[in-house]
Amino acid sequence: MLADFAADRLIKALDLLPHPEGGYFRETYRSAENVQCSDGRQRSASTAIYYMLRDSDFSAWHRIRSDELWHFHAGTPLDVHVLTSDGNLVTHRLGNPLAHHGAVFQAMVPANYWFSAERVPSGSQDFSLLGCTVAPGFEFSEFELADASELVANFPRQADLIHRLSRRHA
Repeated sequence: MLADFAADRLIKALDLLPHPEGGYFRETYRSAENVQCSDGRQRSASTAIYYMLRDSDFSAWHRIRSDELWHFHAGTPLDVHVLTSDGNLVTHRLGNPLAHHGAVFQAMVPANYWFSAERVPSGSQDFSLLGCTVAPGFEFSEFELADASELVANFPRQADLIHRLSRRHA
């Protein structure tokens, strides 16, 4: 229960709130500078959040209209699964590469790609604390939570993973 205590302390200390895709978050930065996107939309140049998954939490399949850079901060490694335009799956393991073989400190998810994330089970700590930086800046109006049936129709080879990490089923 030490890990639960640490996760609870971090949620309170960082003032994290439940996120619609799963886990907990808090926006920590929103650029005062605006940029005009190629489609004409105006956005903050960049935004950043703290993001935490604990226990069996997962980040459900979703996509946003901007690139998102994930940064590992603390806890157990986390796998970020990205469905590519050619129907394949790319998985980035975020963690401390000195302690977790094959892990990296940061990974990027391209704009408009479907992705999800889940903790790598570990006996030591039951949380993963990350940061996410989005450029141009994140807006909830550009957040889309996936429907599992629609994703499976487009990515049938990934059906098991899609169903396991989905919240919306038709």
